Amino acid sequence: MGRYVIRRLLQMIPVFIGTTLLIFLMVYALGDPVAALFGDKAPDPATAARIRKDLHLDEPLWKQYLLYMGAIFQGDFGTAFNGQKVTELMASAFPVTLRLTIVAIVVEIIVGITLGVVSGLRRGRPVDTGLLVLTLVVISVPTFVSGYLLQFLLGVKWGWVRPSVSSDAPFDQLILPGVVLALVSLAYVTRLSRTSIAENVRADYVRTAVAKGLPRRRVITRHLLRNSLIPVVTFIGADIGALMGGAIVTERIFNIHGVGYQLYQGILRNNSPTVVGFVTILVIVFLVANLLVDLLYAVLDPRIRYA
Repeated sequence: MGRYVIRRLLQMIPVFIGTTLLIFLMVYALGDPVAALFGDKAPDPATAARIRKDLHLDEPLWKQYLLYMGAIFQGDFGTAFNGQKVTELMASAFPVTLRLTIVAIVVEIIVGITLGVVSGLRRGRPVDTGLLVLTLVVISVPTFVSGYLLQFLLGVKWGWVRPSVSSDAPFDQLILPGVVLALVSLAYVTRLSRTSIAENVRADYVRTAVAKGLPRRRVITRHLLRNSLIPVVTFIGADIGALMGGAIVTERIFNIHGVGYQLYQGILRNNSPTVVGFVTILVIVFLVANLLVDLLYAVLDPRIRYA
């Protein structure tokens, strides 16, 4: 196990470098940060030249990237165009998005797997057909449509929840945004769980457990469900990074000042240090989540061993 973890960590290095390099080139090569800083006003040539020198924008792109990576390893992600450190923006944005992601993941796991088990154990019956149709509808509806609809019904018309989230963004106010963020992923988890349960319910080990007289609940939880969760865990692990980076629409709808909000503002204002810094952290989150998923395989299925 230890050798496998070390090997995976070494494999993450070129992936991290390649991904951050691609993002860096896309952000800095396709736009002019200095022009974006001044907006519609043309900057004074001397002032523009000084800013380019301070930001190392007069250097070749490969050297800018090396300087940026060197600063990252020292904990410096640069300064946004409003003069605020990117690390300060991260300190205020990531905890909010992390809480939102936790709510979404919990909803996705509990509701999605439960519906998938119910559907898989009743394959071909009306309950199964109804859940398949419902998940297909959820997948087909864009997040901004379901978000605004639930916000209007639950927050404005019926007044069950707050239509927007306060600046503190406590867990209780993030339940509805978390549900909205998790809806599409929840539908995929339901369908994955349903397919895996339906395939494994006829497996030999399940028939053996039933023949031994084990209680139905134990057969489902200890044998069937445990062996059916591997594709679901793979999807959820990859979905963690996607939820944190893809919360732009949800955070805009509910006025949540998290990672999605900061990325939206950075892209809108061509604030290159903010965009590159936040995406760099999201890449790290995605890589770590995938590593943890791979290690979790052995817990779910003892037959899996790491060389």
